[in-house]
Amino acid sequence: MILGINQEGRKEVLTIEVGENESSKYWRSVLNGLKNRGVKDILILCADGLTGIKEAIAAAYPKTEYQCCIVHQVRYTMKYVSDKDR
Repeated sequence: MILGINQEGRKEVLTIEVGENESSKYWRSVLNGLKNRGVKDILILCADGLTGIKEAIAAAYPKTEYQCCIVHQVRYTMKYVSDKDR
């Protein structure tokens, strides 16, 4: 699901996609689909740390700022914390 916030601050569901797998190629096609439907610009895109996601975003929306979502940031950081300290 891709959720956007418009200039008035309202949330809009831009698309709901079901894919066979999650890959940068898949996300590139989803983002190109949004572009073809009229989404002109994305200011910030927050997603997981999928390998190649930054390149997929840059291919469709080169000015977009990528940010790893907080849930995935915590998850990636926790692998460096011992089990007893989690």
